[in-house]
Amino acid sequence: MEPTVTVLPDHGGVRVVRCSGEFDADTEDALQMACATAVAAPEVTQLVLDVRDVTFADSSFLNLLLVTHRDSDLRLRGPVPNQLARLLEMTGADLVLAVEDGSAQTAGEAENRLGDSGPDA
Repeated sequence: MEPTVTVLPDHGGVRVVRCSGEFDADTEDALQMACATAVAAPEVTQLVLDVRDVTFADSSFLNLLLVTHRDSDLRLRGPVPNQLARLLEMTGADLVLAVEDGSAQTAGEAENRLGDSGPDA
């Protein structure tokens, strides 16, 4: 399945980019451009990648996520498909990248809860 990348209008400093299809080194150019443009835009304070329709992602997609995370406030919006979730889990990236999918906590929410009750409470 050919990948598609759709950049939605910014809202309150948040840019949402919807990704669908298969992403690898040969097909990620549009996503890479969308991410680079968002990172470079001073009005964008948070980048949300909607990954719920990603059917395949390889190490080049993972690298793009990690580089974008390093350079911006990146969030993944899911639910994260099984193959991508497995890639994130196997590499430990699931511990670094914030995921918003309605059922999982974001990294910030998890930290706030730990701060309120402590890990031994």
